Amino acid sequence: VTDDAGTGFVHTAPGHGREDFDIWTASTRLLVSRGIDPAIPYTVDENGALTKDAPGFEGERVITDKGEKGKANDAVIKALADSGMMVARGRLKHQYPHSWRSKKPVIFRNTPQWFIHMDKAIPFLEEMSKAERAHKSASAGHNQPLTKTLRETSLKSIRETEWVPASGQNRITGMIEAKPDWVVSRQRAWGVPITVFVKKGTSDILRDPDVDARIYAAMFAEGADAWFADVDGARFLKAPTKLVPEGYDPAAYEKINDVLDVWFDSGSTHTYVINDPHFPGLMGLKRKVDGGDDTVMYLEGSDQHRGWFHSSLIESSGTRGRAPFDVVLTHGFCLDEKGQKMSKSVGNVVAPQDVIKNSGADILRLWVAASDYSDDLQIGPGILKNFAEQYRKMRNTLRWMLGTLGHYDGKSAVDYADMPSLEKFMLHRLAELDVEVRKAYATYDYKKVIAALAQFMNTDLSAFYFDIRKDALYCDAPSSLKRRAALTCVEHIFRSVTVWLAPIMVFTAEECWLARYPGLESTGGSVHLELFPIIPAQWRDENLAETWDKIRRVRRVVTGALEIERANKRIGSSLEAAPDVYVTDASLAAAISGVDLAEIAITSAASLKSGTAPSDAFTSPDVSGVAVVSKLAEGKKCARSWRITSDVGSDAAYPELSARDAAAMRELDAKV
Repeated sequence: VTDDAGTGFVHTAPGHGREDFDIWTASTRLLVSRGIDPAIPYTVDENGALTKDAPGFEGERVITDKGEKGKANDAVIKALADSGMMVARGRLKHQYPHSWRSKKPVIFRNTPQWFIHMDKAIPFLEEMSKAERAHKSASAGHNQPLTKTLRETSLKSIRETEWVPASGQNRITGMIEAKPDWVVSRQRAWGVPITVFVKKGTSDILRDPDVDARIYAAMFAEGADAWFADVDGARFLKAPTKLVPEGYDPAAYEKINDVLDVWFDSGSTHTYVINDPHFPGLMGLKRKVDGGDDTVMYLEGSDQHRGWFHSSLIESSGTRGRAPFDVVLTHGFCLDEKGQKMSKSVGNVVAPQDVIKNSGADILRLWVAASDYSDDLQIGPGILKNFAEQYRKMRNTLRWMLGTLGHYDGKSAVDYADMPSLEKFMLHRLAELDVEVRKAYATYDYKKVIAALAQFMNTDLSAFYFDIRKDALYCDAPSSLKRRAALTCVEHIFRSVTVWLAPIMVFTAEECWLARYPGLESTGGSVHLELFPIIPAQWRDENLAETWDKIRRVRRVVTGALEIERANKRIGSSLEAAPDVYVTDASLAAAISGVDLAEIAITSAASLKSGTAPSDAFTSPDVSGVAVVSKLAEGKKCARSWRITSDVGSDAAYPELSARDAAAMRELDAKV
């Protein structure tokens, strides 16, 4: 009814509607002044039947046990008609609340419940606030109000917690600020009971430590059924206590059989993992705020701001004066490849068990880590196929390193100062990654970890460093400084990358680690017991990195020219080429001057030319000042390295090998 629409006839049912209840309770004084009893009758009981407060209709069901309409309405209408009090009757179809689970209609009932006050002063919290104030300087805490209510303490706890993503803080803050008193009782046939006795005819709760201790011991030994099994609570009340030596009369007390809100149950889980005296072996965490070393993180979906995070925060704030967590990380929900909600009826559900069975757990973990979990995540066969390919590339890189290090024992390691420029550059890249990976892990940005490592492994290692150093690793003599430096560098790279990947690709990393260090398996060693490597500060060399960035730009132009030659079938392998490279850019020329260009370009020879390049020379639009003229290498092909050189056969003992390879074979043969 409004001031310009409606019948003008209004009834009030404060026991069956929120607005009516609010209006009625706000009008208590007015009702009393007019001789109206302000007490709200309970006309419908917990079974959906009318009570004695509906005289003549007691026991009639409004809603049946199956959620169907009962006979109460028909009985009331018949009584009105029989007494001549009905003007007219008709049917009106309108919307009304339904249970989301059973799809059955529901009714509102005004019933007594158990509440936790959000704004009532709590002595325990008030005393904590005073103690906190005492430990602060007068200037720091002089104008700060005492934190003495549950709402204030919870809001303070929110501010002291790290929220990932940061938007989670605003979300839960708004919920706590607007939260009414928490109703924690439920009228269900199952659940954890509210173990309270109330003196009949009053609202006084029985408070006796000995009674509480008996309840605690019984439930600890027998579970929640210990409370429900005793109808009147005599086993807890009759025994003597220090306060009442003769015990309590069960007939004088009402035993409460309401059960707790299940969110209260889940919110209390922190008591069983942090400093709990009864479960010391479960986790035994000791937080930094208690002088320990542990950081407690809560990890769940974003809906838990209203659920588990919410109830845990309030319970711990009320019992400990602080949140039970140091960090709260929230994630979105899984959708199918089209962005649709997964549903069994639609048939678009991707089961983790199926992914693990078909692809392995690490591919599923890789998808999780590489996704932006702050939003909803899409998954499906096509998406997983892409991650399977990404996993394959990363695994092959690790596998190549294992093969390369197969006979390397570290005894011939090369000091950093003696390493060639290329190895120093790769160690610089490790130092850069160390900062990036550590920061990403510290801020829970796992997608950045995967992006950085995948880029490094696929581009810097497979397509660049390993491609260049394969010749030295396969063909140089064992005593070669270049080969030993490369092995030393690969060992550093393997250890770092494997440990960095271990929290995500847990099984692959462990497999690689034990394959490289097989002796650890028998002693219980594991990559998951390793700390992130300490990268020496001297490895970071920005000037060297700038030089190699220029070298790689020149290399890109040479590679582009060779690709055209290969496409036109003038060469097969890049080792068949001996290009002329014209560099007119002074800074690029300075960078490339001290480098073996043939080695970097993976050709048999390469000449650095000055002056203007021929008009038909190959150039690249993204690298100015570099031009390449492709030429075929001259000489014979070495049977071992496949390089085409003029010194093949110069050593009579090895007529099919170049001088470099012949010397390497002589050293190897001498060791046999």
